[in-house]
Amino acid sequence: MKKALVPLRQEAERRDESFASTRWTMVLEAGDSAAASAQALSALSQLCRIYWRPLYAFLRKQGYGAEDAQDLTQGFFAHLIESRAYAHADRDKGRFRSFLLGTLKHFIADARDRGRALKRGGGMVLENLGNKAIAEAEAQITRRTKWQADEVYDREWAASLLRQALDRLAQECALAGKPELFNYLRPYLATTEEPATPYGKIAERIHRPITTLRSDLARLRARYRTILREEVRSTVLEPTEVDEELRHLCRAVAVV
Repeated sequence: MKKALVPLRQEAERRDESFASTRWTMVLEAGDSAAASAQALSALSQLCRIYWRPLYAFLRKQGYGAEDAQDLTQGFFAHLIESRAYAHADRDKGRFRSFLLGTLKHFIADARDRGRALKRGGGMVLENLGNKAIAEAEAQITRRTKWQADEVYDREWAASLLRQALDRLAQECALAGKPELFNYLRPYLATTEEPATPYGKIAERIHRPITTLRSDLARLRARYRTILREEVRSTVLEPTEVDEELRHLCRAVAVV
């Protein structure tokens, strides 16, 4: 069984090696050319699909209604791609998190000054902005009644990174034929604490020795941390910025 998993693991590792060069760096490089490449636009679209929630949450905290916030979020992403606003990104401040929020603020101010209607992007980017996702975002916003809009944005940004890392790990486990194992251990991947449910009970449910289960959890936690770093790396320009960005996001999540 382990030998059968080797090709899958190698494929994941090869994908991980090229991961950092296919997101924010690619988008910035596209800004230097007269026309953005299809690959760069695809990378930008993917980033937008992953990180729409922080912007939606920011808009809601700014006083926009749920429907208006949805329209603004989708309209903003459509504008971002059509206008190639990313071409003006400051390379000395190469965090996608900061760039996206700053560009949204300018977009809203410009539209308000000109009196233009802010229309939805027609599903151009955010095809999966569904009722369930909106409801989850609304629940988070409701719990942050005393938070400032920028604080909610940072927390939701961190949550989006964590969610994306878990989704990637879930896909890897599914490819390896271990979706059930992942589902049982998922609640314990982002913490170093012992599982609330005793190892013995979990092992009994999935018919796995306790010692093996402990090793599984250690491996998945290590893999989760690696993927999370890759997700952060995709949103900054330089590898040296990863640790600083991680610390910032940890602080955002830690605030109660």
